[in-house]
Amino acid sequence: MPKWPRRNFKKIVLEELRELKVGQEEIRKEQKELRIGQERIEKDLKAVIEQTADLTEFRHEVVEGLEEINSVISRLEIATAENWSDIAKIKAVRRMY
Repeated sequence: MPKWPRRNFKKIVLEELRELKVGQEEIRKEQKELRIGQERIEKDLKAVIEQTADLTEFRHEVVEGLEEINSVISRLEIATAENWSDIAKIKAVRRMY
C-alpha cells in the first residue's frame, strides 16, 4: 500500500476523532445544562408541594371557621325567634290591661 493513502487515512481518522471530541464536549455541556434545569425544576416542585400543603391547611382552617360562623348564626336565629315570641307575649299581655 502506498504511503499517501495511509496518510490520507490517518488524516481522515484524526479529523473524525476531533469531530467526535467536539461532539462529546457539546453533549457534556448540554448534559450539564439539563442537570441544572432538572435541579431548578425539582426546587420549584418542592416549593409547589410546600405551597399546596399550606393552602390545604388554610382551606381546612377556613372550613372550620365557616362551620363555627354557621353555628353562631343558627344560635342567633334561635335566640331571635325566642325574643320575637317573648315580645309578642308581652304585647299581648299589655293589650289586656
